[in-house]
Amino acid sequence: MWKWLLGVFLFLVIACGVGGYFFATSPQFGEMKKKFSGGGKATEVRLESVERGTLVRSVSAPGSVEAKSGVDISAQVSAKIMALPFRPGQAVQKGDVIVRLDSRDMEASLESAQASKAGEEARLAGAQAMLDRAKSDLERQRALVASKDVSASVLEIAQAQFLQAESTFNGVRHSIEIAQANIRRVDRDLENTVIKSPIDGIVTALNMEEGEQVLGTFNNAGTVIMEIANLDTMIVKARVDESTVNPVVEKQHARVYINMYPDAKFSGTVTLVGLKNLTDKDGTRYVEVEILLESTNGQQLRTGLTANVDIEVQTLADVLKVPSQAVVDRRVDDLPKSVTEGPGKDLIDKSRPFTRVVYIIEEGKAKAVPVSIGASDLTHTIITAGLKEGDRVVAGPFKVLVDLKDGKEIVEQTAEEKDKATDEAKAAIQTKEGT
Repeated sequence: MWKWLLGVFLFLVIACGVGGYFFATSPQFGEMKKKFSGGGKATEVRLESVERGTLVRSVSAPGSVEAKSGVDISAQVSAKIMALPFRPGQAVQKGDVIVRLDSRDMEASLESAQASKAGEEARLAGAQAMLDRAKSDLERQRALVASKDVSASVLEIAQAQFLQAESTFNGVRHSIEIAQANIRRVDRDLENTVIKSPIDGIVTALNMEEGEQVLGTFNNAGTVIMEIANLDTMIVKARVDESTVNPVVEKQHARVYINMYPDAKFSGTVTLVGLKNLTDKDGTRYVEVEILLESTNGQQLRTGLTANVDIEVQTLADVLKVPSQAVVDRRVDDLPKSVTEGPGKDLIDKSRPFTRVVYIIEEGKAKAVPVSIGASDLTHTIITAGLKEGDRVVAGPFKVLVDLKDGKEIVEQTAEEKDKATDEAKAAIQTKEGT
């Protein structure tokens, strides 16, 4: 009996083994295995060709739009504002009266100074007469002493009287000079109650109103009443980080993006690179670089507008380049031996934990290719070794590239998906350029 049971058991084991083998090797089992193991459909990726062309390396920086020539209008006398003929946004010409101050106190001071001068001039006439008389008396006494008709003491008295008359005359003359200086000072202050525009331009700011009191002296500019700028020639003052400013020099071309006009394109030329390091509000050290805008593209630019610039510091021609997103860092230890010991092994520095690679499709699977890179711009990176022109590399989507591993099944995106991804990439670049 037990032999019969053993035979049945062995038959069932053999039957299950044979059946399992045929099932495991069947297509149905493969599909089921993919389904439960997560293999399923291959991951779609965007491929881009390695191109030969020109790459422009640039330095990016934030900044603000300013007028090349502008002035702050301040008072040189302390007085009340009587009239402000121009308002913000209005054009002014050089020589236009832009501020009138109360001149009544200056006019009274001028009259007082003129009266003081007239009084001193009258005193001068009397002092001149006394001096002439003392001089004549001194000469007469000298003659009498010489003829011994009078004593020497009489001559001494005459000399003392002459010196006193001369001193009085000189004192009055100096008083007249002081009075004349006061007249010039008050006359200048009176002229400063009428302020004229020193340039052609636009009133960009009005900080005070009629009736307000302004403070100021001739030697120290006082309250800023208004600001005038010549908006015909505009510049961008860019704050270039001290770590990237070294290649920036005068006459370099710059692309300018102004937040207020996101769809407009502006360009300019570097005209000045500051020689002093400055500190931004957040503690960042920077150098101020001035860029002269070549054209405003018909837009009315305003001072103070936020801008961003890309200063072209180097143009590299006839180079191989790929989308920057295609170049990723991978741990050397995570790469298969076929990569670390393959054709590109010389491009892997095994003393470092990470190496740069791009991915290509080989037999439907992702394959890491070590590369050596050069300079980059906003969108592309130069490949100096590891690829050749025409090679197709995985350039996206980004979320796929982040976790993409050698050997993963991938497939090229359809034309529809590729167009959608291209539009998204362009939108991302425009967003980056405008910020």
